[in-house]
Amino acid sequence: MNSRPLVIGLLALLLGSPLQAAELLLDIGAESQHWNSAELLRHPQAQQIEIDHDVSYKGPMSYRAVPLAALLKGVQADEHLQLVASDGFAAELPAALVFAPGGSQAWLAIEDPDQPWPVLGVGKASAGPFYLVWQNPAASQIGPEQWPFQVVAIRKLGSVAQRFPQLLPADEASASVQAGLLQYQKHCMACHRLNGAGDSQFGPDLNVPYNPTEYFSGDFLSRYIRDPQSLRHWPQGKMPGFSLEVLNEQELAELIEYLGHMVERKVVP
Repeated sequence: MNSRPLVIGLLALLLGSPLQAAELLLDIGAESQHWNSAELLRHPQAQQIEIDHDVSYKGPMSYRAVPLAALLKGVQADEHLQLVASDGFAAELPAALVFAPGGSQAWLAIEDPDQPWPVLGVGKASAGPFYLVWQNPAASQIGPEQWPFQVVAIRKLGSVAQRFPQLLPADEASASVQAGLLQYQKHCMACHRLNGAGDSQFGPDLNVPYNPTEYFSGDFLSRYIRDPQSLRHWPQGKMPGFSLEVLNEQELAELIEYLGHMVERKVVP
């Protein structure tokens, strides 16, 4: 018996089958909510949007998306959100950025299983099934770490200071150190922990056992933050560089000053 037609038929069936609908967890109230991609694609506020400069795809993109605010019923502007990705990336996001009138517009883009998005690179998946994208990101100074992709959950949590006191500088710390903590929360915390504090499981701890200010001399740490591959080149390197547009010289100096301050405040997890 010739099995070739059967094999070809099975391959055609598999290749023609749509991807399964993905599920998003919303943990923002007394009871968790679950949305699947099919439901979100049919959401009454879903629409086609254009993103001029997509952080992940490095160019213009078009998405079927829902305003993130429409999914956050009961969340107040003074509360705090965390968006968790499938790889352990955990983006911290003040809810005020989502609700601010006249600021950047936050959208949850939904990948249609019948029309999958492009992959992010060779051997990589797409940014789906759920991806936080922004229109007019400069209005609220949205950084690249606040564009989490492959999102699986959105959670309402206490502030970073409430959840992780191990991150706090000394009470007498300078204003620039205090400002550096804010830069750390915005740019570093999505991937790293410090003193074991944080929810990300993506990158190494930045204070234990050693702080980068302890082993980068001169201006090498600032050069590394600007362009990691210029100092440590390896194909699997995932840390992005932080340009002047994302982290200006004053903000970079504040971040490094905060890291240096925390050397004397090590807490072994």
